[in-house]
Amino acid sequence: MPRTFALAALALGFAAPTMAAAAGADRAPFGTLADGSPVEVVTLTNSHGMRARILSYGAILQGVDVPDRDGKIADVTLGYGDMRGYLTAPNYFGATVGRYANRIKGGRFTLDGKGYTLALNNKTNALHGGVKGFDKRPWRIVDVAGGATPHVTLAYTSADGEEGYPGELQVTATYSLNDANELTIEYRATTNKPTIVNITNHSFFNLGGEAAQRSIYDAVLTIPADTTTPVDATLIPTGSFRPVAGTPFDFRTPTVIGARIRDASDPQIVYGQGYDENYVLARTLSATPRLAARVSDPVSGRTMEILSNQPGVQLYTGNFLDGTAVGKSGHAYRQGDGIALEPQVFPDTPNQPAMGSARLDPGQTYRNVIVYRFSVAAH
Repeated sequence: MPRTFALAALALGFAAPTMAAAAGADRAPFGTLADGSPVEVVTLTNSHGMRARILSYGAILQGVDVPDRDGKIADVTLGYGDMRGYLTAPNYFGATVGRYANRIKGGRFTLDGKGYTLALNNKTNALHGGVKGFDKRPWRIVDVAGGATPHVTLAYTSADGEEGYPGELQVTATYSLNDANELTIEYRATTNKPTIVNITNHSFFNLGGEAAQRSIYDAVLTIPADTTTPVDATLIPTGSFRPVAGTPFDFRTPTVIGARIRDASDPQIVYGQGYDENYVLARTLSATPRLAARVSDPVSGRTMEILSNQPGVQLYTGNFLDGTAVGKSGHAYRQGDGIALEPQVFPDTPNQPAMGSARLDPGQTYRNVIVYRFSVAAH
């Protein structure tokens, strides 16, 4: 969607008088952990009535409320209404994942000639930081502020050796919401030893509404990437860069998600049981966020653009949701009920130098900026 159209759509959907609201940031109890430790929720609200809810557990994005083309507000993220779900069947709903998002082959990597072994929590691979990654840790709320751009900053200290990763890592996650209906997450990290870092957000979105009981297969997706990093049967990149042209993975022009999602002639679809692939936006970091993906729901009119400074974005269409997770609205989440678009460095990068680098050294600052920009289209 051209930027001029996005601005026009914004005016159509979010400037309606019925959407006027007081911007701000509110902090409240949400639940407790098994040891009785409290979990809080911070709600950010802008003047158009858009809201984002962030938990102090896992720095989780628990909810995002946005209006449709008629001004009706709905939560467009999958998740749970209380702590029980996040503790028993987390499914990475809204989670901040790290120290290394995505997969590392065999749970092993070498840094400066020394080998490191990680937990195998995804069959033969390490996934999303391990058995108890950042998504399953209590974070500290260090700053909450209202004003024109309400925000919350959460912090977590990952100990040297935690889940097998070297170096003590100081991590922050800052969520902010502005009146352009942009929810921004900025992840930062520093270390006292050389290590690897790849932090992202694993929210599942359904722009039709979390309670709508509609899959995301009718939504329209755009990803401005010419290549992907195809995987083998264990979902580890083969090391090649595959052009999307002529494949079911070509979303360079707006395409209905479900149009080719069951095309079993492509082994990548079979391996992932749908879409589960890293798209190459660039081979290097960007100084400022660039467009990673755009999703539009034709029924509600809601559109979400995702921008980031990262070189890749993982597309995942909720292929392993099996109906056992019951979400905020009391509905069972099934395959295809949400789409995750995760800006990050490429999977298994520590073992594949051709993929780039995930290294972080003392004195450097890791930074991943993710912008979710919401608008609506007219009838």
